[in-house]
Amino acid sequence: MKKIILPIVAVSALAAATVPAAAMAQPINQRQAQLEQRIDRGVRTGDLNRHEARRLHGELREVSRLEYRYRAGGLNGWERADLDRRLDRISAQIRYERNDRDYGHGYGRGGQNRW
Repeated sequence: MKKIILPIVAVSALAAATVPAAAMAQPINQRQAQLEQRIDRGVRTGDLNRHEARRLHGELREVSRLEYRYRAGGLNGWERADLDRRLDRISAQIRYERNDRDYGHGYGRGGQNRW
């Protein structure tokens, strides 16, 4: 069993090391686009108010700026993990904000005042 697993692990590690940087960039850019869409969808459905959406868009811009700085010197594993962690945090914030029932600072769907 060990004789089979060792070559598979070695080939997998070699293949992962030879993946071009452009191919690795796609998932990060794709995640950013998906998060942008989730924010926009939240505004359209009324789950996010404009203030929340503006703040979340700003956090995504900060991650994009950081990614640009990281890529200037070549994106290493730690930097990629850092970007993924930041995008995970923003994703969790979007989920929280969309479900916190804070529709437009006190005005729910249909214009009803919660207070």
